[in-house]
Amino acid sequence: MAMRCSNCNKGSMYGHRVSHAKNRTNYKFKPNLQKKTVFENGKKLSMKLCTNCIKLLKKIDTDKKALLASQAAAAQV
Repeated sequence: MAMRCSNCNKGSMYGHRVSHAKNRTNYKFKPNLQKKTVFENGKKLSMKLCTNCIKLLKKIDTDKKALLASQAAAAQV
């Protein structure tokens, strides 16, 4: 299974861990991937998403709810 985000395609990166004495050791930086169930076109999909994408999806979802609430309030007036 690949260590890649299904949404933004973020993957592993290579670099160095640097100690206080400036010793450099090779290190593999891995993305923080989580398994999440997402609704897409009315279907449930299980996806591996990085935490940044999960945060973005939550923000989009709350924006949609706020927009629908404001439209409903405007329709009642």
